[in-house]
Amino acid sequence: MNLNDQQVPGLSVRVDNVMYVPHIDAPEDKPFAFVYFITVMNRAKVNVTIKARKWIVREADGECTVVEGLGVVGETPLIEPGDDFTYNSYHVILHDAEVQGTLFGSTESGEIFSVRIPDFTLRQPLSDA
Repeated sequence: MNLNDQQVPGLSVRVDNVMYVPHIDAPEDKPFAFVYFITVMNRAKVNVTIKARKWIVREADGECTVVEGLGVVGETPLIEPGDDFTYNSYHVILHDAEVQGTLFGSTESGEIFSVRIPDFTLRQPLSDA
């Protein structure tokens, strides 16, 4: 898929919240779980469908994890003009991390687009020591 960074004027993404959630089961090698809340806002004049996403998580130790897949949280939402689509998901880390993301989709006329998700950070909780 050749996107050429095609943008849809009026389509944007907002990171609503990022929170450490200690009660989520996480693997021993990445014990810190964070839930993030994302809103896709369609102020364009066309319907858009989100078809895929890509996340890059860069931890402070240099480890880089790339997460790609179809849809978002198992959905390929159709977002009509004036509507929003909100979802939440999570990442697990060992070290503080910088997160970058992009959503990919198509307009009702079949034009392919990408839209950046604002970067955010994941910070280990402070210990009680």
